[in-house]
Amino acid sequence: MKFNITFTAFIAAILMLCAPFATAQTVLEQAAEHRYQIDFRVNDAALAKLLPAGWETVIATEGPAKDCNLRMIFIDRMAIMLDGGKSALPHATRMVYLAIPVRQTGTKNMGQMIIHGLTNNAADAPGEFGVYQHATTAKMSRTHAANGGVATGAESWEFAAASGEHMSLQVEYVRGPARKGANEVKFFYPSDPSKFQIFKTDQAIDIMRNPTTNPPDNVKKFSYKAGGGKIAALFDGTEKVVSWDVFPWYIRTVSAP
Repeated sequence: MKFNITFTAFIAAILMLCAPFATAQTVLEQAAEHRYQIDFRVNDAALAKLLPAGWETVIATEGPAKDCNLRMIFIDRMAIMLDGGKSALPHATRMVYLAIPVRQTGTKNMGQMIIHGLTNNAADAPGEFGVYQHATTAKMSRTHAANGGVATGAESWEFAAASGEHMSLQVEYVRGPARKGANEVKFFYPSDPSKFQIFKTDQAIDIMRNPTTNPPDNVKKFSYKAGGGKIAALFDGTEKVVSWDVFPWYIRTVSAP
């Protein structure tokens, strides 16, 4: 994918403006991203086997995330910067990961846990969370167009590891009005959930299809494939998609406590 230099410089300026963060936290990196997220309800027993002892899934009973226990998130990381505003090498990567909304059993200690991911950058595997694999196949294309005041988009993502794990997505959609939001979430380490990183985001979300909140259905074509290796049990044919969301811009600051 070719990047527009002017756009990248603009994103870099935004990241610099967003740099101030809680002084008790150490900023590890910042990134400007485009994301496409699919929320699933997958087999609860299979998912529980991937969680450390003493942790459980948190499943919303209402709202746009109703019934979701697993998120598959395709990410185009367009401008990655280290603490202090220095551009990372490489400054742009692409990846997909699986995240679970979690809670330490019997407590209010909540957040998310990334249990698996595929990345086009070998240096990012296994990563801080210890769960990323280098994708020997890593393809991504995104196109956007406007005609008569109607904005449309098409995305194609394909990631696969040599050991068989794979996740892919093909989607075409009409772009609706995005809603601005912000969030701050703990992401716990699967191998040692006493440790975590803090993801602080400034974002725009376009909910394209959701059977709970029932917005206009802007998804025109959609298909996905996932499974193999470590994630085979999660995608056994019984999984159900419960939300389709695009984040046209997503500014993320990653910090350590």
